[in-house]
Parts: sequence; structure tokens; C-alpha cells
Amino acid sequence: MVRKNVAEILTNHVTFELEAIDRMYLNAYVPSLQTGGGVVWFMQTQLGARVPSTMMVAPMSERFVDAIDGFVAREGIDLVTFEKGQRKDDIAQQYLAAFEGEEGVLFIGKAQEKASVFRTEKRRDAHGKTSPWIIRSTAMPNHYYVYILDRDFGPLFIKCCSSFPSPAKLCLNGHEWLKRQLTQREIPFEPLDNGIRSSDAPARVQRIADTLDAAKIDAVFRKWLRRIPHPFAPAHRAAGYRYQLSVLHAEFALTQVLDRPVTGRCFFEEVIRENLDLGRPDQMQLIFDRRGTRRTPGSFRTRVLTEGVVPSLHVQYKKSKVKQYHKEGQALRTETTINDTYDFAIGRALHNLPALREIGFAANRRLLHVESLSHDCLIGEDRLRTVTAPVGATAG
Repeated sequence: MVRKNVAEILTNHVTFELEAIDRMYLNAYVPSLQTGGGVVWFMQTQLGARVPSTMMVAPMSERFVDAIDGFVAREGIDLVTFEKGQRKDDIAQQYLAAFEGEEGVLFIGKAQEKASVFRTEKRRDAHGKTSPWIIRSTAMPNHYYVYILDRDFGPLFIKCCSSFPSPAKLCLNGHEWLKRQLTQREIPFEPLDNGIRSSDAPARVQRIADTLDAAKIDAVFRKWLRRIPHPFAPAHRAAGYRYQLSVLHAEFALTQVLDRPVTGRCFFEEVIRENLDLGRPDQMQLIFDRRGTRRTPGSFRTRVLTEGVVPSLHVQYKKSKVKQYHKEGQALRTETTINDTYDFAIGRALHNLPALREIGFAANRRLLHVESLSHDCLIGEDRLRTVTAPVGATAG
């Protein structure tokens, strides 16, 4: 087998390439209910409380749970209690495979999980007088996972805490959204698990992938909030107590389909041998375009993990990372995962998605560039043979 270096593989053996947002996990919260003072104001203006106490919001939680039970009975769907250690995605895949409609709620899951809540405690002032005080605390309330099949986004779920102030989360997949868009536009493509393997219109596929933005994500969240039980009454929402989305976890993927499986194996042989120092601060500066110092929090490291016989390369930067692996033996997947937008001095609000997108995709490209540079001193074996092999020439 002719050994090829990284640069040659990326230049000559990629048959299809796509940059796209992959999985996104978003926080949904009511901004004015994130402090004790905001909660007190809500109780006074919305619940008519003269003496604020978290006992006042208990009926809201009860009404939400009752609404979930009523929704399940009315729609004829299952309410599944997740067992400890049970893979929720596996259950969701079973319901998805059995679902026959174009869109709808697949089922609702219930799990007891840790959450940040408010509670009331008595505090004594300098004169010995006691009064109630609203403080942050933690509890283990029930959370409800509403698994959904959406016409435009495909599978997603909305998770909501049953206890006030009822924080929620939205989880979706950009590749699934892209597949739906291609199907609706009748653009032929060959799917890859969590990706696209090929298409006769690659430029058009990329243009469509680039159009997934904050407005579309926010719209699908609002769409399903109108259809499923909502923790806040319409009067509360009319008064401005509405959810806002922020980025908790975002994956930005570059998929490069290779001509043969052996090409991918060659790529990782070269990368693992030559790039184990990618996690060093000076190398991370090249990948993320940010200077790392001794005061930079987190650990800088490179890890090579092997699942079966498939290796993957992981490069850590603060709470974010770049992962590279051979996907299904067909494609090179380079994926930047941002777990804390503050790693890059960017706010968490969803409207910052364009800036995060730029950082994520640039990091993927820079990683590949660094890997290629590490091989610049080498000449690929096929090129070496071209230079050194005898050449037959006709006289004349």
C-alpha cells in the first residue's frame, strides 16, 4: 500500500465535504426570575402575595404536572419513567421507528434530577425581628422530557423542570434539520448517520446548511411551546415572563468523505504519530486563535481513544474540545464542541450563534492545517516515486 501524508489525503482523496451545525443543547430560562428579588416581584405582581414565600408557587408546579397528565391522556401517548442509568436516546429511537405521522409528540419521559430552585428561609435582622428571605437552593424535582418529531427539524426534545422557576432545555440536531430541508426541496443525497455522505449538488447542500440560524431554532422552540403544556399561565407570559434561549452545548462539524476506508486509516496513522503534542498551549493558540498562559483555566491535553479498532483524537481547551474520528469507516469527522461560550469571551445568548459558528468551523480548519503542516517536511511516497523512478523517453 502506498503511504500518503495528511496533506495529500485532504487534497486528493476527499470526495464530498460539508460544514454544518451538529447537536445543540440550549438552556431555556426566564431572565427576570433568576434572582431572589425577581422572584419576589413575580409573587407580588402575578400571585398577589403580601408576604413572599415559595409556598405561593407550589400550585403552579401542581397545575403543570396535572397538565402533563391531561396531555398524555388526551393525545394517547405514553408517559415513561426513566430508570437510573437507562439510555434515553435508545428509548426515543424505538418510539421514532414506530411513529407513522409527519410530526408530533412521540412520548413524554419523566426523571428525577437535580435542579436549581428557590426556597424561603427565615432571617433575623439586627433588632431580632425575623422575616422570610428568598434564596437559591437545589432540589431533586421531576423533569419531563417531551420527545418530538418536527416536520422541519426531525427528532428533538424539550425538557422542563416541574419546580418553579421551571428551567427548560431544548436539544436538536442540525444534520437532521438539513436532511429534512434537502428532502423537502427534492435534492437527492445519500445519508450518513448524523451527516451527509454524498450529493450531486454539494454547493447547494452547503448553502442550505449555512442557513440554519438562531431565528429558526427559536421559532421551532416557540412552535412546540404552544402545543405542549407550559409551566407559566398565559397571563404570566403576557406580562413578559417568557423563556429565552442560551447556548449550553454546541457542536460544529466538518465532514470529509474519503474515497476508500483505507485512506481514513492512513490519515489516523499519520496524525497520531505526528500530532500528539496538539494539546500544548502553543498549538492550541494556532487552533483557537487565542493565547494560552499559565493562568488559563483548565488542562491542555491530547488524548487518543480507541473504540474497538477505530481511533479518535481529542484536543482539550478549557471546557471546549476538538474531536476527530473516522466516521463509519467512510468519512473524516472533525468536530469542535463549545461547552462554555465564555471560553471565547462570547455571551451565551442564542443570538451569538454566528460568532460561535465562526469560531467552531475555523477551529476545525486550523486543526487540519496544523496536522498538514506537521507533514510538510515529508514527501508522500507516491510523489517520491514519481521523482526518483526511471522515465522512458523517445529519442529525437
